Amino acid sequence: MSVFKKVMASAALAATMFATPAAAEDVRIALVVKALGIGFFEAAAKGAEEAAAELGDVEIIYTGPTDTTAEGQIEVINALIAQNVDAIAISANDTDALVPALQKAMQRGITVISWDSGVAPEGRQMHLNPSSNALIGNMIIKLAADHLPDGGDVAVLSATTTSTNQNIWIEEMNKVMGNYPGINVVGTVYGDDLADKSYREATGLMQSNPDLDAIIAPTSVGIVAAAQAVVDAGKVGQVNVTGLGLPSEMAGAIESGASKSFAIWNPIDLGYSAAMLAYEISKNGVEAGPGAEIPMGRMGTLTLDENSEGAMADPFVYDASNIDEFKSIF
Repeated sequence: MSVFKKVMASAALAATMFATPAAAEDVRIALVVKALGIGFFEAAAKGAEEAAAELGDVEIIYTGPTDTTAEGQIEVINALIAQNVDAIAISANDTDALVPALQKAMQRGITVISWDSGVAPEGRQMHLNPSSNALIGNMIIKLAADHLPDGGDVAVLSATTTSTNQNIWIEEMNKVMGNYPGINVVGTVYGDDLADKSYREATGLMQSNPDLDAIIAPTSVGIVAAAQAVVDAGKVGQVNVTGLGLPSEMAGAIESGASKSFAIWNPIDLGYSAAMLAYEISKNGVEAGPGAEIPMGRMGTLTLDENSEGAMADPFVYDASNIDEFKSIF
């Protein structure tokens, strides 16, 4: 995911494959990440191991390059093909560049799915999105509305005016406003995903809307800047900052009370779901085509769309009850 910082790992690429002990008949699922040493992906590996323990006949091979390059992932894929693994579940560094190597894997009978960051359709059997635009749009307004039972004024602090995902999420939010009576969106501003500009825009929102109750920032940069602006304005308890953010960056805002809650995907759930899906396709012969419904264990059932993509779940909500658990992970 683009919001997660690249961390270099020290182990040699070809040798960096960690696996759980397994019997010969076990299904070997390779969880290929963007780069080793990144907390988000290490958490996803924990989820995959949870799935393996639940299934009982699975070996998880956690691997990836030492930096976030397509070339590094291609080398990893080729090594996995040589090992004749049963399935590859990959978070891609490049949508198109990995396709030839992954097609080679599929030709060898290896199940290939992508998760988190997708591969072009011709290079995989299905893709697991952490969530969907509609689910994200609903969640960001719900996070504000849940703390405003009598209604109130909210404003949006987005990234750039041309940011595709941000604009889609706001559009989806506007579609469900009727489900939240009494909540009024009084303005939308853009911080360009720059901390200083986002801070100034959040400050401006509070100055121009003295009765403002919440700032919704569907951007990990904007939400942190807005929370700091609320603290500096002395409006903790008056203006609630919410949206999409990282636990490691938002722990202080939860502690100060500037944010009551926020959301982002849970990487443990994501790794768990990816392993479950790879198992169902590889071991149980589930067809991963449009309209397919594939079990994901405790995460329910994934329904694939016309592009053989599916959304795992609502964004996961973080608040005072769980922030300490996740702030050291990502």
